[in-house]
Amino acid sequence: MAIKGQKFKTYSDEIKKEAIRLHVEERWTYRKITEHFEIQDQGRVKKWMKKYRELGEFGLLDQRGRRKEYIDQDRYVQKLRRENEMLKKCLEIWMQEVKRTNIEPLRALQKSMPLATCVNSLGSPKVDTTLS
Repeated sequence: MAIKGQKFKTYSDEIKKEAIRLHVEERWTYRKITEHFEIQDQGRVKKWMKKYRELGEFGLLDQRGRRKEYIDQDRYVQKLRRENEMLKKCLEIWMQEVKRTNIEPLRALQKSMPLATCVNSLGSPKVDTTLS
């Protein structure tokens, strides 16, 4: 159990990776690795190995304070890009539909108000009209 004000020993990613490499490739024992790197906790290397087996090198990173959906940043960015492209296509289709139906009152609204206001006044779902 932690004591108030207690400082915990942290280990760099390089030390963790080297400890895993020594155990996997060179068949060092956990005890030998803990003595070599002066690791206080006897089971620490076992915990690193378990995380390494489950998640690979990504499991060795410190993930405290991060939300689960943002852990894999590339996948999250790709999801946002796909969503953005879909919204752009929906906006384009909607604008073509407005032009095709030739609604005069809506054209008058478009001239007097920004597009976002027109969209909101029609009761359509809110759409980001900034095409950046």
